[in-house]
Amino acid sequence: MDMTFNPATQAAAASVDPAAASFDILARQDKAEADISALRSDVEEVKLRVDKIGRAAARPALAATAEAASDTTGFVDGYLRTGSTAEIKSISGVVPTDGGYAVPRQIDAMIVRELVEISPIRAIAQVVQTGSAGYRKLVSTGATASGWVSEAAGRPETATPIFAEIAPPTGELYANPAASQVMLDDVGFDLEAWLAGEIAMEFARAEGAAFVNGSGVNQPEGFLNAPVSTLADGTRPFGTMQYVGSGDADGFDTNPDAKMIDLVHTLKSGHRQGASFVMNSATLAEVRKLKTADGAFLWQPGLVEGQPDRLLGYPVVEAEDMPDIAAGSFPIAFGNFRHGYLIAERSATQVLRDPFTNKPFVHFYATKRVGGQVLDANAIKLLKIEA
Repeated sequence: MDMTFNPATQAAAASVDPAAASFDILARQDKAEADISALRSDVEEVKLRVDKIGRAAARPALAATAEAASDTTGFVDGYLRTGSTAEIKSISGVVPTDGGYAVPRQIDAMIVRELVEISPIRAIAQVVQTGSAGYRKLVSTGATASGWVSEAAGRPETATPIFAEIAPPTGELYANPAASQVMLDDVGFDLEAWLAGEIAMEFARAEGAAFVNGSGVNQPEGFLNAPVSTLADGTRPFGTMQYVGSGDADGFDTNPDAKMIDLVHTLKSGHRQGASFVMNSATLAEVRKLKTADGAFLWQPGLVEGQPDRLLGYPVVEAEDMPDIAAGSFPIAFGNFRHGYLIAERSATQVLRDPFTNKPFVHFYATKRVGGQVLDANAIKLLKIEA
């Protein structure tokens, strides 16, 4: 093959300085790195903008919160302070002011938080929010049958589960706190927190008695009003609670620790996880004095701040509506109340402002429908004072 060499081209190639060529390569690399850094910066900026837009799009709760805050402000400053009903929704559809006005959810939540803190049974029971007073719940009283078979064996038909229906009796719980007009006119007075606290305090007093001793007529049925028996689980009728005798007609016998241990272990192990004792302060004072045969106290004070005191390893809840120690009474309950007692309530609290009945005070008549009933009688056990 004929190859022709150009002397001028060869001379130019020979005249290129190797050092200059290397510097040129470094310059191109630096420029490329600068361009890449600029692109990365642009990408990060775009990513931040996209994330910001995404977060803003996923924020419906903020708008709802702002709307709720506006509703609360209008309710407090408009209706509670001055009685204006221009922008307040009424509960009753027939005569607007007869049913009262719906409390904003923010204030309703404050009432619920206060109630949980000061109402002992509500704090440990199962609470469900309902839209109407006719709440019903199915409870399984017998599990579906099961069995073992080989891989190729037939599957015989199993027995069907048995259900029982409970419908917690309900009643209208009411509170009627009052404030002077001077207090309402004072813009520095936190009317929202005051109203929630007052309503919660009065609700707690009323419902505390009903959850323990309620008759079930226009009020919840208390767990002490349920039928009782000494029969073990599985042999009692549905809804009947088991009790253990104290061994003495007037109080505890000479071995109170044995009776308390019997009470604890009549409860199945699945219910004992999360169980607690319930008694009033007078009974608690007597229980704290009880000792075992070797002189050790049954009562165990909490060793860490915030940890509850314990009886036989379980926390104690003080409920002043529990009866005192007396012949035939049930002064102590032990159980898992979240499994054993159901509280059903409508979520909306209603308030009716009354500036006329007791001048110069303004009353706030608050109502709420609340029901309650024993859910699982196997989850709560009672101690009865009897020989």
